[in-house]
Amino acid sequence: MKNKKKLTALALTVACLMSLGACGNSIPDNSVNSIKDLESGNKKIGVQTGTTGDTISTSDYEKKGLAKVERYNKGADAVQSLKQGKIDCVIIDTEPAKVFVEKNKDLKVLDEPFANEDYAIEIDKSNGKLKEEINAALAKLKEDGTLDKIKKNYVGTDSEIGKTPYTSPENVDTSKGTLIMATNAEFPPYEYHEDNKITGIDVDMAQAVADKIGRKLKIEDMDFDSVTPAVTSGKADIGVAGISVTKDRLKNVDFTDSYATSKQVIIVRGK
Repeated sequence: MKNKKKLTALALTVACLMSLGACGNSIPDNSVNSIKDLESGNKKIGVQTGTTGDTISTSDYEKKGLAKVERYNKGADAVQSLKQGKIDCVIIDTEPAKVFVEKNKDLKVLDEPFANEDYAIEIDKSNGKLKEEINAALAKLKEDGTLDKIKKNYVGTDSEIGKTPYTSPENVDTSKGTLIMATNAEFPPYEYHEDNKITGIDVDMAQAVADKIGRKLKIEDMDFDSVTPAVTSGKADIGVAGISVTKDRLKNVDFTDSYATSKQVIIVRGK
């Protein structure tokens, strides 16, 4: 009888432990259905360190005690934490968000945009001549439709994607030296690794700009929050990584004219 009781107790203990383990590993249902839900005081917002999403979430939510911000070196790491239930949402640019959601059917993007932004190229404040050259190049690339073709090649309709890859003109003049571009190749479709090289909208745009100003493009991949210091220290000529113009960034660097517009959006679990 005693042995039977012991076995019963052991079985109950194992069942309880298994139940607790299951409960510990369970992923909570989505609780963020609008921007307003971020103000509850108990939400965890995932962002990539140094991005616009990080800046806005910190100033508008974390510093006001409305939410906690969890920072990651890569947007993909934030998305993984969301899938695991460690955070409640991820705030990131719309095009990368589309890529992440396409690959993760258990996630979705809220219809309500978090913020609008303009992408531009970072340049050191002392390099006004380069800024003028790049602005002139961007104007020509916009006028002749090159920038539009570059974007559609990555994020156009099904009939447009992959149809208009940018290629440098034959015998392009690169006699004016090298244009060093600092980037963070973890931001598809703007910059990412594919077939052992860095590619994307920003890479093609920068190559087109380099061709226009007579320089050879060289890409340096690094953490996102290292891009601006690389520009201000002179290790890189330009910073291109889906970077939006903000008041905080303008304290340290200058920007060219905008070459693209985007939105910050909120990724959440699908249920």
